[in-house]
Amino acid sequence: MRSIATCYNEHAIKVSDSYCSGPSNRSYLSPNLIPSTPNSVSCIYKTQLSSEKHLLITLSWCNNLLGHGLSINVCDNTRHPSKFNVNSHQLSHNRGSKIFESCNSKVEVFWDVSNAQYENGPEPSHEFYVIVLVDSELGLILGDMNEEQEELKFSLVSRFERFSGSTVYSTKAKFCDSGNAHEILIKCMGEEEGSMSIDEKKIFQVKRLRWNFRGNQTIFLDDLLVDMMWDVHDWFFKEGNSGCAIFLFRTRSGLDSRLWLEEKNLKQKGKEWVDEQFSLLICACKNQY
Repeated sequence: MRSIATCYNEHAIKVSDSYCSGPSNRSYLSPNLIPSTPNSVSCIYKTQLSSEKHLLITLSWCNNLLGHGLSINVCDNTRHPSKFNVNSHQLSHNRGSKIFESCNSKVEVFWDVSNAQYENGPEPSHEFYVIVLVDSELGLILGDMNEEQEELKFSLVSRFERFSGSTVYSTKAKFCDSGNAHEILIKCMGEEEGSMSIDEKKIFQVKRLRWNFRGNQTIFLDDLLVDMMWDVHDWFFKEGNSGCAIFLFRTRSGLDSRLWLEEKNLKQKGKEWVDEQFSLLICACKNQY
């Protein structure tokens, strides 16, 4: 029987293959290249309540002049959650609670980031918690909780990270609940070359990046097909310093036989679509805004 990578994409790169990773002692990052950290991170979680109602809970973490910021948005539209940002609620203190109405439900949020630890960017990694109750039912719980947790039906379906300034971008991502967190490094070396590494091994590179400003590559990772797409046109050709480069990762189900991206702008497509497959969208801007 042919493998899923063979059946659905003859050219999928297997991350574990030695031919795509190069010698193990090869440095994947020059000491002179310091990766950027994200200015903001938005995570969309899909949760299912006991009533079979499905909701999308978006947590947005950012760095601002006053320190770390956190906002929350709850909606029930699985196709266009970004259109509901006008209903976002800012959680302005390091700890507290907030109650609001959304989707004909009572939403209660409890959070504490007063002693939070941060590894890379505005999203905390340890010593924090965020709890979301919908109609008194636990819909989302993140962070460090010592109490035993009941089985929850929520999952991370989309992640959006915004960077600025550098041409080297580093992040971590899990492409499935049962998989490991992978280190992802994207480098754009001027106009001549771009490359992507996973877990400190180079997966592929693009020559003449200025003229190959859009493209895609399929990767076989954690027994999943992952489409990686890039669009750096505006970074090179948009006037001024407002241009952005877009990099999108999305897992492909076994039934999909072609790339997910068709006909729509990559940035808009990645921000609007939420379904059962996981997506990671990286927006790299020349200037912070």
